[in-house]
Amino acid sequence: MARVREREATTARVRPAVGARVLLLLGPAFVAAIAYVDPGNVAANLTAGARYGYLLVWVLVAANAIAVFVQYQSAKLGIVTGRSLPELLGERLGTGTRRAYWVQAELVAAATDIAEVIGGAIALNLLFGLPLPIGGLVVGIVAIGILAIQSRRGQRPFEAVILGLLGVIAVGFLAGLFVSPVDWGAAVGGLVPRFDGAETVLLAAGMLGATVMPHAIYLHSALARDRHGPPGDPGRVRTLLHATRVDVALALVLAGAVNIAMLLVAASALGGVDGTDTIEGAYHAISSALGPAIGVIFAVGLLASGLASSSVGSYAGATIMGGLLKLRIPLLARRIATLVPAVVILALGADPTWALVLSQVFLSLGIPFAMIPLLRLTGSRAVMGESADRLWVRILGGAVAGLVVVLNLLLVGLTVAGA
Repeated sequence: MARVREREATTARVRPAVGARVLLLLGPAFVAAIAYVDPGNVAANLTAGARYGYLLVWVLVAANAIAVFVQYQSAKLGIVTGRSLPELLGERLGTGTRRAYWVQAELVAAATDIAEVIGGAIALNLLFGLPLPIGGLVVGIVAIGILAIQSRRGQRPFEAVILGLLGVIAVGFLAGLFVSPVDWGAAVGGLVPRFDGAETVLLAAGMLGATVMPHAIYLHSALARDRHGPPGDPGRVRTLLHATRVDVALALVLAGAVNIAMLLVAASALGGVDGTDTIEGAYHAISSALGPAIGVIFAVGLLASGLASSSVGSYAGATIMGGLLKLRIPLLARRIATLVPAVVILALGADPTWALVLSQVFLSLGIPFAMIPLLRLTGSRAVMGESADRLWVRILGGAVAGLVVVLNLLLVGLTVAGA
């Protein structure tokens, strides 16, 4: 009996220490979560809310639930194996297959980069009147500075900067919710899964691609590995996995709230107003309906989104290339190379909002290529040992992957039919 009481006393003393240790382990998921509140999300969510009101709220809720599941799996892979998803794939694929796989993953990363730079350029144009191509260059230069923090100061300072930008993003996109006349009954009704024509399916695919980001799936395994180091003993792995569940839940609940807030504001304040299916039109309509201050806060949030997500996207691209091709090029060179397509699109005068939406549709096509190998690896005892997914997790993962594949097939069919 005395021993039992002694163990209970020891446990009581350890619990606070464990809780404090868990807090210190948080961070990687908040970096990955930037991918879920990037300018592509803004374009897809505002377009969906302005055109179809609360109809597609359910898409964001479902996409965010999928994101929580998938991002945890990615971080778990990095923690247990001490390697990133691209590294593990690079070890298992033949030379030709590995290079082809890298091409599709790199195209996904490029589409992400285009969305991020365009979004930041739009924000600078709204705030300061900068021409879009010049704004794109500014976003790229600032992103290089943020990446320099990671390369020179390490992971934790980089996480701190990204977390600060995430806070600005949250304020920027949640502010309108507090002054917008949301119809909460209709918003709850939007939780019922349904579509209204082919364009809503296209938008849903874009929203899914903007929420469940392929490059974030590749990246999170590397973030967890770089932050926590080699897996170590089973007790440490369990502690890290517990901390990661908390990390992912907090980060993605915040990201999901921001995304849903954007759609609700668009549905309540922008519905029926001409031109609000573009970011620029939405900004002016928000300023008119909710006040100039809310409009400026929105634009500042968009700018923070572009800067943070551009930095994280470059980090993801370097992770993909290093793992699949065993090549490591300086982040500065990579940032310059991937900046060019976005600046060219802006210089050619393409509709920036529609370019953002299309980039998210393209991203949705890349999700299965990241998700399916991830779930196969986390379900393998040869790779994960005792941390391999249980049967019910593998079944759930298969159902999620199947849903994504079906939605992508619908997307391709609708796009070809409408071409």
